[in-house]
Order: sequence, then structure tokens, then C-alpha cells
Amino acid sequence: MTSHSAQQPSISIVMPAYNEEEIVGYTVRRLVHAFENAGYALQLVVVDNGSRDRTGDIIRKLATEMPAVIPHHVAVNQGYGYGVTSGFPLCTARWIGWIPADGQVDAEDVVRLYETIANTDGKVLAKVRRRFRMDGMVRKIVSISYNAFVWVLWPTLGSLDLNGVPKILPREVLQEMRVTSRQWFLDPEIMIKAHYMGIRVLELNVFARMRGGGLSHVRASTCWEFFRNLLIFRFSPSIRAWRLEANAAAPLPNAEVSVNR
Repeated sequence: MTSHSAQQPSISIVMPAYNEEEIVGYTVRRLVHAFENAGYALQLVVVDNGSRDRTGDIIRKLATEMPAVIPHHVAVNQGYGYGVTSGFPLCTARWIGWIPADGQVDAEDVVRLYETIANTDGKVLAKVRRRFRMDGMVRKIVSISYNAFVWVLWPTLGSLDLNGVPKILPREVLQEMRVTSRQWFLDPEIMIKAHYMGIRVLELNVFARMRGGGLSHVRASTCWEFFRNLLIFRFSPSIRAWRLEANAAAPLPNAEVSVNR
């Protein structure tokens, strides 16, 4: 049987980890084993996103144990978005995705999401919708308010969970987006640009579990950052200029399809 390390990967996934020494080892092993058990060649780019604990050491050790793991180091943390995008140049598969190291989405659901998009024509963004959330009532209320605000600004965007990850895209679509966000706005930027490009969105309903260890890096200030950036992004000249370039290519009709297996 051919080793997955000798194959062209079926999918590349970037996993940013910032001070995640308590959970990153468990999360990485679960994800790698889930793809191995399903028979897919995974390339997992694990980014030490400027951590001040043992996260980097753990990632490097994982890379010596599992050929699927590609370690990457960011010297100084510049935000979640920067951690994700810094890993993109190391990705070699046709499909590129990203997921945090917190383990809140089951590894088997990540495999299911890949299987959903792998059977499409390619002009698709696949993501999870955290339909069943286990992270507390306050987080649920904030999420509902945030997504309602997005709906006011983009009534036809479709998605009911803008920040749901993992997300998976074809390499060429991701390159066309030319994402710029370094902080938490990365996921909204990609969803909004996919909308303007006419990219179909496939949503897979999943459980969102409590963190298995470590601390969440989302703070109250992060919520205000989201709202402020949504307004800036909606009315900024830069997005209008980007849309003019994106519209030069004939877009596919936008359609939101919810997948629940």
C-alpha cells in the first residue's frame, strides 16, 4: 500500500495554534487519523502562531511522528487571519481549508465536509454550520445578533453561520480572492467575497463542542471588531475596486445549499 506521505495530498488544511499546548496534540492526532481511516491523503499545515508556551515544541514533535504534519512558525502573533494565511503558501493540494486547534468540530465531520466538496464541479465553498452549539447561551446570543447584522448588510448572503469553520475552497478560488485580513475578519471576508464571485456555498450541519482544553482567544473586543469591520468592508472603496476586477470573469449563480447527513 502506498504511503500517504508519498502521494499528492487530497486536501491541505491550515491549523493555526496560539498558546494551545493543552489541546493541539490531541486535535492534530484526531484529524490526521480521521483522514487516514477514511483513505484520504491529508496535508496538515500546523502554524505555531507566535505562541509563548510549548505549542511550537509540540507541533515540531508531531511533525516527526506524522508525515502528514507540516510545521510552520510565526515569530510574533499578528492575529488569527495572519496565522491562517501564512500557512497557505505551504499548501500543495487542490483543495485548501483551515480550522482552529480548539477541537470544537469533530474530526469525522471535517472528513465529511471534504467528501461533500470533493464531488462538486469545483466552484464551491464548503463550510460547517454550527447548528448544535454547546458553548453557552451568551455565545449563542452574540452569534445570532452578529449573523442578523450581516443579513442586514448583505440580505442575499445566505449563510446563517458566517464564522463557521472549517471552510474548504479550491486553490484557484482562494487565490482570486486575494484575502487581506490579519485578524478575526478573515472568515467574513472570504464569505463576502465568495458571495460577490457567485461561488456556491455548501453548509454541513455539525455539533460545536466545548473546548477540550486551553482558553478561547475570542474576547468581548473581538465582537466590536467584527461589527466595525463589517461596516468598513461593506462601504469601503477597496471592496468596490475588488468587485470590479472579480466581475471581469463570468460568475456562477449564487446558491446556498444546506447539507445534513
